[in-house]
Amino acid sequence: MKRMKFKKYSFLLIISFSLSFVSQTKKIKGLSFVASGDSISSQHVHPVLRTNSNFVALMPYGYIRELTTPEIIYKNNWQWFGETKKGLLQYAKRFQEEKIRIMVKPHIWVSKGSYTGNIEMENEEDWILLEDSYRTYILYYAKAAAELDAEIFCIGTELAKFVAKRPEYWRQLIQEIRLLYKGKLTYAANWDEFKRVSFWSDLDFIGIDAYFPLSDKRTPTVAEYELGWSEHKQQIIKVQKQFKKPVIFAEFGYRSVDFNGEKPWDSEDIEATINLQAQVNALQAIYNQFWNERWFAGGFIWKWFHNHTAVGGEKNNRFTPQNKPAEELIKKLYGL
Repeated sequence: MKRMKFKKYSFLLIISFSLSFVSQTKKIKGLSFVASGDSISSQHVHPVLRTNSNFVALMPYGYIRELTTPEIIYKNNWQWFGETKKGLLQYAKRFQEEKIRIMVKPHIWVSKGSYTGNIEMENEEDWILLEDSYRTYILYYAKAAAELDAEIFCIGTELAKFVAKRPEYWRQLIQEIRLLYKGKLTYAANWDEFKRVSFWSDLDFIGIDAYFPLSDKRTPTVAEYELGWSEHKQQIIKVQKQFKKPVIFAEFGYRSVDFNGEKPWDSEDIEATINLQAQVNALQAIYNQFWNERWFAGGFIWKWFHNHTAVGGEKNNRFTPQNKPAEELIKKLYGL
């Protein structure tokens, strides 16, 4: 009986510690900083500072040829500098010099841009090969995250079928990562995946790539976007209460286009009509709905490019808020 009481008390301490990260430190006011072919300097960091951000997600990449291919390719000369360990360390050092904290968030890119959530092997032999390949890849970057003293390490990004079909592998992998890396861990679940992830209890944050469908209107008002959040927010709260972990939005953001609340994840329509106000309204709504919640730890806006003066702008219909009214809004909201 005494041992049972001790375990229960320890579990409560873990819950209290996890939630204290939210209440006793600043919220994560983050940007997803896109890797480039170049090293970065203060001229690339200062635009980030001007947004009042206190975190960046740095995203090294591995590659898979097909959704059924069990080998992850990385550490190659043809990769962009920022996608490699050397680039990750250089970027992190420059941001840390300016007191900006780091989440290391490895990504997989599938040939032709196929969705990573559909990675699935055709037989047990290939599953084992994929597991071995992914383990080598992710431990390589876990060691790098430890080397640069990153505050958060993301163990994977939008790998729905891999996660669902091999749950014991992921639990074991988390234990292996913790032997190498002593910071906080999360996984970036896609918006339609997070309810099914089985290992949230083994991590420090429930991570969600928050591209939830919110509205089918051309330019929803802030109130209409917030109404669209109602059901999704209740689902998030349900999962948060179940696992007693703070929530981060490992990615969130909206394109500056008409109907951006209908399929916020959609990046394929490159001719979509520019709508700067829709982007502003959507970002304001997500802030209104989540930033004052004690269980919400913050998030990372998708996405921010290093060459600030050459990207975004009022003729750009992509996700970046750079040089758009959305950038001024982020500066205001992150400064609160």
